[in-house]
Amino acid sequence: MTPVAAAEAAIAADRAFADPALWITRVPDDAFLARARELAAEGAQGRPLWGVPVAIKDNIDVAGLPTTAACPGYAYTPAASAEAVRRLLEAGANILGKTNLDQFATGLVGVRSPYGVPRNVFDPARVPGGSSSGSAVAVAAGIVKVALGTDTAGSGRVPAAFGNIVGLKPTIGSVSAGGMVPACRSIDTISVFARDVAQALAVQRVIAGYHPADPWSRAAPYPFLRCAALPAAARVARIAVGGELAAPYARAAARFDGATVSIDIFLEVARLLYDGPWVAERSAALREVVEGRPEILHPVTRRILEGGLERRTVDAFDAFHLLARARRAAAELFRDCDALLLPTTWPAPTLAEVAADPIGVNSRLGTWTNFANLCDLAAIAVPAGFLADGRPVGVTLLGPAWSEGRLAPLADAIHRLTSAPPPLPADPIGGDETGLFCIGAHMAGLPLNHQITTLGGRFVRTARTQAAYRLYALGARPGLLRGGEGSIAGEGSIAGEGSIAGEVWALPTAAIGALLTQVPPPLGFGAVALDDGPCLGFLAEAAGVAGAEDITALGGWRGFLARG
Repeated sequence: MTPVAAAEAAIAADRAFADPALWITRVPDDAFLARARELAAEGAQGRPLWGVPVAIKDNIDVAGLPTTAACPGYAYTPAASAEAVRRLLEAGANILGKTNLDQFATGLVGVRSPYGVPRNVFDPARVPGGSSSGSAVAVAAGIVKVALGTDTAGSGRVPAAFGNIVGLKPTIGSVSAGGMVPACRSIDTISVFARDVAQALAVQRVIAGYHPADPWSRAAPYPFLRCAALPAAARVARIAVGGELAAPYARAAARFDGATVSIDIFLEVARLLYDGPWVAERSAALREVVEGRPEILHPVTRRILEGGLERRTVDAFDAFHLLARARRAAAELFRDCDALLLPTTWPAPTLAEVAADPIGVNSRLGTWTNFANLCDLAAIAVPAGFLADGRPVGVTLLGPAWSEGRLAPLADAIHRLTSAPPPLPADPIGGDETGLFCIGAHMAGLPLNHQITTLGGRFVRTARTQAAYRLYALGARPGLLRGGEGSIAGEGSIAGEGSIAGEVWALPTAAIGALLTQVPPPLGFGAVALDDGPCLGFLAEAAGVAGAEDITALGGWRGFLARG
């Protein structure tokens, strides 16, 4: 669509949805269309979001528009936009307005706002989810294609599940939070809502980047937003889930192989987010308001923030030590699997249920979300179908920091079980990457794959060598030898040369040396002739395979493992 047509469609959809609680500040139609006409006159100029209507959560600054954080007494009008918003505008986006939220992003229900409750698109008697309620509803209702939210405890994931859309929670610090009203500054992140994974990843590519003026910003250790292909043997850990979520969760989990794991330590950490030192961090961010102007706060928000003033430092250190154990547990988990699959949250409660127990219901919604930022994980929430009563449910894939590009194809594959989003193509090997042909334990789902992924590697495709190689079993690893090199292996060998199956992974070129130091003799790197051209790959020294079993006829290492 042209920028003007896209703007007109957004205006029409907003009028049709007609929810006065969706927006806190809505850009007037004339100004929104004027920006669209300017963009149309300028042309695309290579801008990835040229003319795309977007919505911004109203705790993120947009120059010239009020920032309220859903607290009228706190409102101010910034002269400059948040860094993420500035990047959106440079990419050609057209901002339709600032959306409603749980006040000061404190809540997962979406009802803690003096501006009203945005309407759940599936059932107006149920909560929209928060705290990024308005941004999620704007996407779920088809008003905008993408929107910015924030995520501290699950605010970018819970409302995505209730709206049957995608919520991408970036790695902490990968997107600058400068110009965002803080909740828990050390674990806050700006997040993305979209209709599919490809759109969400495209927006994160625009807004991500190191920002030196933001002390919590982090430089990405590798091109983490390049999208991987879907591995043939991804390992996705799952948990035991019962009740009404059991069937949709099991359907999503069945898409991949993986073991059932315990997340007890993560759930223990999750409870600390609203009953530990991070409540005090919320209070510290708004100390002037909590201590000097508490009357301007929503009653539930005030109750939570005043409680943070009473936290003890000695308890904080207990929490920090528990968090260290949880982060170590997460690192060990992701050495053995590519992702962790969880239900995003429980099905949407009613407005009446939240009114009767505002703290308890809110806490329950964060069961599987509260620990992710504390444990420094990336996450993508996707739709996972509907219950019999029509409520949508979602699941979330979590991975270590900087894993968004690897999580994307896994999340997209699950989303396709319930819908048909546009294809999610893998990015080609970049100029600062090197393709590496893996033929053994470094392939997806096998024990040494973590050596590839922790260095920033991403799966590109399956491949085969030309029919000119021999493969040998060297204990836990194979050895690949070009035909005609050295002597034939000893007794039990299978004569002849063949085409060997493997996988091409893209690694940052700077990381190749670090990987090589982890490869013991007689293995090393060399040029391997694939069916579609040469590629760097694992090769063995001829002397190192003497006496080893020749397994060429099995076609590859996976064939050998299947033989048992």
